[in-house]
Amino acid sequence: MKKTFLVAAMVTMLTLSAVAAKPKAPASLHLKGNPNAQFKMAPPGIPPALCSPCLFYGGDLDPNDFNAAGLSDENTLLIVGGSNTLGEITTPRSITVSGILFNVQASSAFDPQTATYDIRSGVSDGNGGTSIASGSGDIKVATTGRNFLGFPEFTIEVDVNPPVSLSPGTYWFTMQPQCTNDLDGSCTVGRIFVSNTTAGTNNVAGHAQTPGMMFLNSDYFGLNYTNWCDPSLGLNSRQCGMLSFGLVGGGD
Repeated sequence: MKKTFLVAAMVTMLTLSAVAAKPKAPASLHLKGNPNAQFKMAPPGIPPALCSPCLFYGGDLDPNDFNAAGLSDENTLLIVGGSNTLGEITTPRSITVSGILFNVQASSAFDPQTATYDIRSGVSDGNGGTSIASGSGDIKVATTGRNFLGFPEFTIEVDVNPPVSLSPGTYWFTMQPQCTNDLDGSCTVGRIFVSNTTAGTNNVAGHAQTPGMMFLNSDYFGLNYTNWCDPSLGLNSRQCGMLSFGLVGGGD
């Protein structure tokens, strides 16, 4: 059953007292802070260095845009366990994918070591379609230099092993950082959000992503492959439009 979420920066959700009460956390964050705030931006003109060879990159987050957003993509111990955001591309040619990368915002120290991944076809509202390849692996991490609502942003990449060959068509991709070490304090108070992109800055073949085709699959929020543009999730068409993610690989 779909639930309505308040889409706001709720700092109290990140305190230890709030964790103890286990409130229902919001599924996304969007900018409601100081519109004149200055942010350190990543170097312009290049996709993330971890996107190499870069088959696709949707573009950078713009923290100064009111429509900037962070979308739940996390598996942590006490806040949100098991929440995936999926991004989409349509390819007119055969491609081979050897890695998936997400730009994510972390509310506390970011130190997951691994991530799961999934590549799917046929996804629609309420329907997860078919999993083509899934697995897990160690992640590579780099800072982007951007900061959103006080959360630093990181590029994370996981290898798809073995690489997956895809024929022309439409596919959805997700990766989920795993922060489940009960000896790691950040896994009990932190949250992780994948960034959106509103302008596609520094994209590589960004036209391959169809606006409005991101989905959220989350047992925690009681959502089964729900389009992020569903009115119950509270985002406007620009906030739910395109995901800041990339694919490592090449054309066949």
